[in-house]
Amino acid sequence: MPKRTKLETGVDWIELSTTDSDWQAADPDLLGTMLAELHLIRAFEETVLELAGEGLVHGPAHSSIGQEGGAVGSIVGLRSSDGVNGSHRGHHQFLAKALTHVSGGVIDPANAVDAATQEVLQRTLAEILGLAQGYCRGRGGSMHLQWFEAGALGTNAIVGGGAPLAAGNAWAQKHSASSSRHDESSDLTINYFGDGAAQIGSVLESLNLAAAWKLPVAYFIENNLYAVSTRADEVTADTRFSVRGQGFGVPSWRVDGMDPLAVHLATEEAAALMRAGGGPTVIEAEVYRFFHQNGSFPGSAFGYRTKDEEAEWGARDPLQLVARKMVERGLIDDAGVAALREEAQRAMKDASAELVEVDPDRPGKRRIKPGLWPSPDFVNVGVRGDASELEGLPSAPDADVATRPIKFVDAIAQLMDRRMELDPRIVVMGEDVHRLNGGTNGATKGLVQKYGEGRVLGTPISENAFMGLAGGLALDGRYRPVVEFMYPDFMWVAADQVFNQVGKARHMFGGDNPVPLVLRTKVAIGSGYGSQHLMDPAGIFATSPGWRIVAPSNAADYVGLMNAALALEDPVLVIEHVDLYGVADEVPEGDLDYVIPPGSAAVRREGSEVTVISYLSMVKHALEAIDLTGVDGELIDLRWLDRASIDWDTIGASIQKTNAVLIVEQGAQGTSYGAWLADEIQRRYFDWLDQPVARVTGEEASPSISKVLERAAIARTEEVVAGLEAVRAGFGG
Repeated sequence: MPKRTKLETGVDWIELSTTDSDWQAADPDLLGTMLAELHLIRAFEETVLELAGEGLVHGPAHSSIGQEGGAVGSIVGLRSSDGVNGSHRGHHQFLAKALTHVSGGVIDPANAVDAATQEVLQRTLAEILGLAQGYCRGRGGSMHLQWFEAGALGTNAIVGGGAPLAAGNAWAQKHSASSSRHDESSDLTINYFGDGAAQIGSVLESLNLAAAWKLPVAYFIENNLYAVSTRADEVTADTRFSVRGQGFGVPSWRVDGMDPLAVHLATEEAAALMRAGGGPTVIEAEVYRFFHQNGSFPGSAFGYRTKDEEAEWGARDPLQLVARKMVERGLIDDAGVAALREEAQRAMKDASAELVEVDPDRPGKRRIKPGLWPSPDFVNVGVRGDASELEGLPSAPDADVATRPIKFVDAIAQLMDRRMELDPRIVVMGEDVHRLNGGTNGATKGLVQKYGEGRVLGTPISENAFMGLAGGLALDGRYRPVVEFMYPDFMWVAADQVFNQVGKARHMFGGDNPVPLVLRTKVAIGSGYGSQHLMDPAGIFATSPGWRIVAPSNAADYVGLMNAALALEDPVLVIEHVDLYGVADEVPEGDLDYVIPPGSAAVRREGSEVTVISYLSMVKHALEAIDLTGVDGELIDLRWLDRASIDWDTIGASIQKTNAVLIVEQGAQGTSYGAWLADEIQRRYFDWLDQPVARVTGEEASPSISKVLERAAIARTEEVVAGLEAVRAGFGG
């Protein structure tokens, strides 16, 4: 017989419930504040459903009616400097945080609505209606609610998408050394998500990373038993979702989410642990949404719940529970509860009256007041910043300045050393960046020895988690993360965080909040690593909103472009190429402090027959091809590749001289950067072109492991030669 030993996880897993003595001992101000917030949120949600029923809410209306107890109980005791973020069903979380912020944490249920509270209700409603006075200027709507001042970090329409961002906010809270805000070093963050998200990879990756790094973040599971219409027991073998914490060494609580005091007590226990440096926690609150996933009909109307089940949960309404307990203690009477309900409804009626009016063209119908919509001119404002932060920074030195020899990859490491020395906000993270004498290629050489593992963070192989954590850091504003992705293809593992979160955050939440993040990666085409390591990401990023892109072809340019990237308040993709890493290059003598701003393409060779446009290592191949063919090509090194940063003046001037364009890149046709660029050039300069824009790219297939097939799939000098000959033939030469 084998020896069998029962193992224990070693961390607490607690089911907490209240007793009569807890209700008797509870602070009257706490109970009164909870009751007031519950009623204000309930009246707010009822108004949203009413307006949605009239067709005045454009998009979904994910009501939290029935679930208010979880949000209020967990948030009522938080500081303004504590952070919360949540999912698409997040009105109650946002309102609880905003109301707690403006009230200072105490609301008198006999006088629940003051001017600040009324403003919160009206601006939140305006946001859900898509109006300019909303917290995100109407861009966020129901699912993207953010107010940094109150610690409301942003609700999120991607299921589980907010978990990595919350971890990033918690990292900033833990490592911030000083601030004017209250004892910020012990602040915490709560990430809210539902039972459906408890199986999402980004949530579990973040939970692991938060545990490994002891971050003060609570993963709060609102278990409402259904993901849209699918029951939890249909998608997981263990519906006790708080058990997830056990696998990562994270203490966890289960609690009745219809009991706001129980939620509050569990959160207080978790908060004490997190504020003391104990790392993350999990709280699972069983709640119940009284309505369907979206809209004002109950789930039973769609056949996936029974009316008996809904009635059973409806009898456990958190508003009724808190009111009953306060009445039993003599803290309020039935008339006082009714008066609070009326005050909350009146406040929402007043908020609605400021935003909607009788429609003169449809008797008996209402409409949004026309003057409250955002201007159509606002549509693209805030996709990225205006780069004004680069004004006054030193420009690149003249061409005749003294230089010193250096390998391209060593220039990367030396430049990062210089910037980290001058800017303590910079934090470098990625897989193996703290090991192997500078990561897998040496680009972070010497940094961990000088700045320590507190600023050079070796991450798990959890791209969603550490990319999202960096996004949360950037949004927090106290740090400037530099993320390394070992290969570009790995970004698609983290595509949600890269594109849906970091790329869209500034614009989606109103256009004001910067996202200072640098994402480094290397194109490894030609290195034999095969189909899942070798792509050029420029084309994908150029067609994705929010990102700036730089692609240096030499060490001196790398310095100026990376300096600009680290000064900008936007996310910047910095693309490197392995072919350049070992090149004997040179940089200017002296401090590496100059910048090459957006709109700064370089003419590497002047010519009159064709404008050749390229970037990265293909600039060298293009020069070689021009020499081999004798075509008098004018070669433009783009340096900045994104729509907002590209140097159209230099490109346009060259096209007007040559009347022909050849775009040169190395990567595959399907993800081609040149496809987008060719379209833009032909629309801008069609009258100057004597033939269609020509392109040199790799093949449709991703590069293979075989040397022969890899070479056949990519572009180098020979392919550029063929492209130049084709352009010359197009002129009949």
